Amino acid sequence: MIRDALLASGIAMGYATQFGVPGLPFGYTELFLSLWIMLSIGRVIAGGRLEATPALFRLATFWLIMTLTLAVGAIVGLLTTAVLDLSAPIHDIMAYMLLASVTCLAAAEPDADRHLRRTAWWVIWIANACFTFQLALAWGWIHQPGVNPWFWDRFMGWSENPNQIAIYCAIFGPLALHLATTTSSPWGRVIGFSSLVLTVYVGRLTKSDAYLLTGVVSCLVFLGLRVRTWLTTGDKGSVSRQVAVLLMVGFLPLAMSMTPYVLRDISSAENFAKSLSKGRGGEETDSTVTLRVRLWGNAVYKGVTSASLGLGPGPHVDRPSVEYRQFLPEPFEAHNTILDLYTQGGLVAVLALLWIVGSAAMSAWRAKLDALFALVVAIMIYGFPHLIIRHPIVWFALTLCLVAGTPRVLSATSIKTSRDLG
Repeated sequence: MIRDALLASGIAMGYATQFGVPGLPFGYTELFLSLWIMLSIGRVIAGGRLEATPALFRLATFWLIMTLTLAVGAIVGLLTTAVLDLSAPIHDIMAYMLLASVTCLAAAEPDADRHLRRTAWWVIWIANACFTFQLALAWGWIHQPGVNPWFWDRFMGWSENPNQIAIYCAIFGPLALHLATTTSSPWGRVIGFSSLVLTVYVGRLTKSDAYLLTGVVSCLVFLGLRVRTWLTTGDKGSVSRQVAVLLMVGFLPLAMSMTPYVLRDISSAENFAKSLSKGRGGEETDSTVTLRVRLWGNAVYKGVTSASLGLGPGPHVDRPSVEYRQFLPEPFEAHNTILDLYTQGGLVAVLALLWIVGSAAMSAWRAKLDALFALVVAIMIYGFPHLIIRHPIVWFALTLCLVAGTPRVLSATSIKTSRDLG
């Protein structure tokens, strides 16, 4: 129970980068995750079991490939570029090591599915408690020294920019939906569904365009899968099921007949969509798109010139010069998970990432865990305009999908470790 709560604390507070542990050069996320790793290793040293599961095999394979590709990329980077600052590469290396340790140890836990599910409940509880505190901070009801919850008119809470907390909101939502739709407890359903209200509210306060798109698409995916599950399970000859099928068949001609009215009102719908986006679809949105395209083009150039081997951990995209935003620090990453990983580990690292994410999606699909499949979709959508592979919540979600959607034990072997093995 203590380890589950520690792991959940490190995951749920991964966006809290505005403040760190007093007197230490890292934040609370690193502290909680490191404590969980030490306790998990201590459990093994004391004679605890480890189980070789398919999820563990896939995660270990992925991190081994990542290690090799990043090492090759680092060699290429040292030979072809002048390394001026080692802090960013070291930060990435430490983040990858921490995430690899957490995911592999979590997947190797005996009864990992139950532990991860209990951790997910802790994540939802802690996330909502932290959101409540940050909202009180944002509305001026309480004060926390050294923390500014607003970036102009965009809510960022404890994070350094609104997009960081928006990523977590985009994943907390489907995670809570999964817990609510798969629990047998009525109170669990109430808690899971009610937590969505606060998560969506905080996500909208960030005014993140990516969060808006991710929320809409993942919701549509989930609803479509729920309809599929409902139609393919249970009593197929029931009256309600037959009525639903008839309504779905009749929806196509009804939609075609409504086309003239939809086209007439399309401008108002477009204006409504713009009103929900950052900058209301105006110059701010256009400038963001222009900046991202420039960064992506530079990332492709860097990756190609490295012979698709990458340049090692850390950012490698040239900092763009934008006249009208000279007073703001411009990004030096591609802000695209695939392209950033392409500049770090090359084409092989990108293929490895696509494989592990695809494996998580297929695991959720085969197990008919609709909310988890929508969760993977949310990760893929949010990874397009942002670099998200360093966030603990992403890897917790992928590990949860892999563990929940695969058989528990790959082999009957139980690994026992004692002190004299060293």
